[in-house]
Amino acid sequence: MSEVYKAISNVAKELAEKGISKEKPKGGGVNYAFRGIDAVYNALAPALVKHGLLILTRCTERSVCERTSQKGNVLIYVTVKAEFDFVSVTDGSKHTIITYGEAMDSGDKATNKAMSIAYKYAAFQAFCIPTEETAIDADAEVHNVAPRTTEQILSDYTGFLHGATSELVIMNEYKKVWNELNGSDTQQKECKRLTGIRVNELKEAA
Repeated sequence: MSEVYKAISNVAKELAEKGISKEKPKGGGVNYAFRGIDAVYNALAPALVKHGLLILTRCTERSVCERTSQKGNVLIYVTVKAEFDFVSVTDGSKHTIITYGEAMDSGDKATNKAMSIAYKYAAFQAFCIPTEETAIDADAEVHNVAPRTTEQILSDYTGFLHGATSELVIMNEYKKVWNELNGSDTQQKECKRLTGIRVNELKEAA
């Protein structure tokens, strides 16, 4: 058996015995307890060192768009796709886990929060850390988002088209966006135009 799986099993055993306690932060209006990223780091670090396991991170995808809160403030919404290599220091054997992280922030921390969420749930899943009643949090912060305008819907779709590489995926998304733009003839026409351009680009590149 590869040493990496032994190490993962040993770390999971230690965390199952010690657990990660939930805490309610002071201030900030949060009235529930949760296991934050700091608690995960504090519990994991000694166990990883003890059993010779490294967790190496890389983000392979990142998307960003703006949202508006119910109070009219701008929120930055970020999604990241992250890969985590679990590597044994004994023989260099490796197992990779992929997770996604999503977060919103009114300042410059949305990406950091999304990366923390991706790491946190990679650890929860790999080491079977109990998550019952654990908040799906981005640093325990909750935002109420106002409905998107047709301009925002089209802007997000434009960003989607830029990275899309499958005509089938594009057409499925196009149908949903077309329906969301119902009532805005100008935006629907622009949506159709942009879709046609991207589909033709993919056909020419094939």
